[in-house]
Amino acid sequence: MTAGQPLRTEPAAQPPRVYHSTPPPPPPPPALQADIVPSYPPPESDGDESWVWSQIKAEARRDADAEPALASFLYATVLSHPSLDRSLAFHLANKLCSSTLLSTLLYDLFVATLAAHPSVRAAAAADLVAARSRDPACAGFAHCLLNYKGFLAVQAHRVAHVLWAQSRRALALALQSRVAEVFAVDIHPAATVGRGILLDHATGVVIGETAVVGNNVSILHHVTLGGTGKAVGDRHPKIGDGVLIGAGATILGNVRIGAGAKVGAGSVVLIDVPPRSTAVGNPARLIGGKKGEDVMPGESMDHTSFIQQWSDYII
Repeated sequence: MTAGQPLRTEPAAQPPRVYHSTPPPPPPPPALQADIVPSYPPPESDGDESWVWSQIKAEARRDADAEPALASFLYATVLSHPSLDRSLAFHLANKLCSSTLLSTLLYDLFVATLAAHPSVRAAAAADLVAARSRDPACAGFAHCLLNYKGFLAVQAHRVAHVLWAQSRRALALALQSRVAEVFAVDIHPAATVGRGILLDHATGVVIGETAVVGNNVSILHHVTLGGTGKAVGDRHPKIGDGVLIGAGATILGNVRIGAGAKVGAGSVVLIDVPPRSTAVGNPARLIGGKKGEDVMPGESMDHTSFIQQWSDYII
């Protein structure tokens, strides 16, 4: 080496590279026979939350086997959770989150509310049964839980209603706003909603602040339960148990729709509707109901039986 030449060093020896083979994925769960997932719950189990949850898991396993593209989604939303309330909280949080309203925050909020209020969990199970038994398009309990925005909007409203009662009104209103943006359903957090509720299609449903919706009520899309103007106080409709409200119906003011009544599609109702009667038209006119019927229209989903009693009905 002559003077002035830089010192040349040999590169350090590299350890031999070891290649690890990727372990094979775990085998999929065994396929379920179709008869393991019943198409309709037995009557004695209608309100049984654990029974409904077992059906949801069975349906999710069956669907994951049949459609591998959905396996990860079904595992994340249903199969990885120990209970219906955990699954519902996870799914709602991911549906309603935004860049500034984090899914982890919403998940903790939903889980805490559902854990503290058993009646909210029971109402969710009753709503699932309502959708499965009344809507012929409902393919199963899991389908309703994961895909029915009417069901999801009502469950989010129940949480917002609890927040409203706890005077956490800013958060309740923020949750209402997200539900309206994501699901196109606008229910004020102060509104009281019963159990066994079906919002069929649900798009455009509006329920005002002082409205009350009873149990086993079915409401179709673009229904408004609203006020009549700038009046304050108790200003929204009161819907009795077992009522059926057709698509596009508008009910305004502090009027009462009696138990088992029916409001025809597109009707505008401004007066009380007696129990077991039907209101049709714009403005709505009253038609006598069938007093002897055992099944409430909110459960039977019978939209057209009134036509035989409407003498001037013309096609």
